[in-house]
Amino acid sequence: MTVNKVGKDIPEMYAEQYGVFNGELANINDYQESTRKIHPVKPRDKKLLGSLREAIEKTGLKDGMTISFHHHFREGDFVINMVMEEIAKMGFKNLSIAPSSIANIHEPLIGHIKKGVVTNITSSGLRDKVGAAISEGILDNPVVIRSHGGRARAIVRGDIHIDVAFLGAPSSDEYGNVNGSHGRTACGSLGYAMVDAKYADQVVVITDSLMPYPNTPISIPQTDVDYVVVVDAIGDPEGIAKGATRFTKNPKELLIAEYAAKVITNSPYYKQGFSFQTGTGGASLAVSRFLKESMIEDGITASFALGGITNAMVELLEEGLVEKVIDVQDFDHPSAISLGKNANHYEIDAIMYASPLSKGSVINQLDTAILSALEIDTDFNVNVITGSDGIIRGASGGHSDTSAACKMSLVISPLIRGRIPTIVDTVNTVVTPGSSVDVVVTELGIAINPAREDLIKHFKTLDVPQFTINQLKDIAYSIVGSPDPIEYGDKVVALIEYRDGTIIDVVKNV
Repeated sequence: MTVNKVGKDIPEMYAEQYGVFNGELANINDYQESTRKIHPVKPRDKKLLGSLREAIEKTGLKDGMTISFHHHFREGDFVINMVMEEIAKMGFKNLSIAPSSIANIHEPLIGHIKKGVVTNITSSGLRDKVGAAISEGILDNPVVIRSHGGRARAIVRGDIHIDVAFLGAPSSDEYGNVNGSHGRTACGSLGYAMVDAKYADQVVVITDSLMPYPNTPISIPQTDVDYVVVVDAIGDPEGIAKGATRFTKNPKELLIAEYAAKVITNSPYYKQGFSFQTGTGGASLAVSRFLKESMIEDGITASFALGGITNAMVELLEEGLVEKVIDVQDFDHPSAISLGKNANHYEIDAIMYASPLSKGSVINQLDTAILSALEIDTDFNVNVITGSDGIIRGASGGHSDTSAACKMSLVISPLIRGRIPTIVDTVNTVVTPGSSVDVVVTELGIAINPAREDLIKHFKTLDVPQFTINQLKDIAYSIVGSPDPIEYGDKVVALIEYRDGTIIDVVKNV
């Protein structure tokens, strides 16, 4: 075993293959970009094919290859299940899949794993039954969990080589010009799909809205697309926003949001032209509402808002409180429509969003970010992957990316969920190291990372209760007791990559 920077034991075989996490910037070094194979399209070649099966055949897919998908349709996605069902019927085995994330709707993947169609997975997250099945050890090889920026970095550097990308397209013409702001299943930004399209050897676009040539605006250009297939439906528009965005009336969440907004508006970063990123949960959306009130009162506007975009951000843009919205994915229909009509609502890919090996990610320009957590420990390490039972049920997302890059990161969480403390001695799984977390916000008050002596001094007179992280943990334990340790087996079921490609933690079978 090798012990990494956050004190986690990493088995030697993975330590040698990936390296171990040794600090946020320790592994950000020069690299050689990967290359892709290109099959040039001649003047009278046709890209539009008659069926998904024909497209799979045309790509020359073989056993053992890697295929990818994007998750912009979230719980409304039909594409992964549709493609995997056809691939299974065709008899392919031993495939690696590299979707940008896996949702509850992708439960059929369990059957494909059991039948040997899928033998390797890398993704940002695993939800519901797929996560539970992986936690039980049904996959021989560990899943590799990567942040959004880490996935982009892995594709560009060649750690993930995509043989065929199957990309759901809300609208496309017959030559493969794609956007996500038009069509029957408009999802807005295609920021994660754009990376796959640029670096995969072959790209199959699957659409339910075929447009006249040229289909503009262009998110994914014809120069990155090999084949186009039209199907009846690529997704359910209602599922795109399902569970992602909700406005809260919960007093606990509103109090957390109020405290978080006070931290931001009383911070040294709150000034004309500041920038921010918020999440999509109830408390995060409420932070946006409190921020809006303060910005109007103080006569301050933000230069940009970033990240997964919701209608709350669109409203700030339309009201002139935010000058630009920079968008890697959208979480509701109004955001998708805004992208298509507002020139100040700008689409970016995941490389520009958060890759640590780009020539400058947008997150590097962020003043503050609001992030959530399943668990936070007394070293400020954050877990967003495994539940209190040790089962994989979350996603790395952009958590470690934005928290490392922004000037002040806020992790918001209730002190207790149900009868389970969220502030603990040691998190089950480290996704974001404590060195990236500046302020923890709960309904009781805040805890500032001792490493941020500047913030401790700055917030001395802040009208919010302040505690040490250990005090918050002690209060949580006094209410619900100390959590029982989870009984893990010996099998490693998931590797948690830090955004630089080193291993920050491993998850064992439950």
